[in-house]
Amino acid sequence: MEKELDKVIEEIMSTPNINGCLVADHQGLCLASKGSAHVDSAGIIVAISEQACKLQPNLKPPTVCLETEKKKCLIQRHGTITGAIFKQISNI
Repeated sequence: MEKELDKVIEEIMSTPNINGCLVADHQGLCLASKGSAHVDSAGIIVAISEQACKLQPNLKPPTVCLETEKKKCLIQRHGTITGAIFKQISNI
């Protein structure tokens, strides 16, 4: 599983404007982190996803988007795994 996870993270990181990626289990344990994603943020990322899921518990987990002027963090849960992608917002 570790090799598959590394492959997925490398694929995500090769996407333009992506500068970080993090994957955590349901307890907030960081399974993988690359780029600007900090291992220490795994717990809060999972907690944000869990709270968002409580808004409409009978639907699939929502994607949470946290955005500043320069960066965006997308959080998505799939089963017991939560992923976060950190993206640089391009100035057009």
